[in-house]
Amino acid sequence: MDTFVELVLDQLRRVQGVTWRKMFGGYGLYAGGLFFAVIWDDRLYLKTAAADEADFRTRGMGPFTYEGGALKSLWEVPADVLEDADELGVWATRAIAASRAARLAKGARKPRQPGTPRRRG
Repeated sequence: MDTFVELVLDQLRRVQGVTWRKMFGGYGLYAGGLFFAVIWDDRLYLKTAAADEADFRTRGMGPFTYEGGALKSLWEVPADVLEDADELGVWATRAIAASRAARLAKGARKPRQPGTPRRRG
């Protein structure tokens, strides 16, 4: 594990049940089985509800981008938040809540009938 990942995990020590897993050249962070963050290229990105995006935008942060696209549900954490364990805990708790809400919304969708194609987009 690299030192940036260790720093992030140390800063998140107040958030209960945080685990990590290597994924696609980065690290996925989980709490209570919910994916809520990714560490990529020495940057931390949190799962973000639409209502919270303004907090990231006003600090000049953007969504997670990769070659060929962006994941607009993951936004980069500002350096000052990353450096303050208490503040990062608040932001992480909101990210976990956003992840939980997304999971509940996904589960509330009407199930697809067998044999029907999946809708894209």
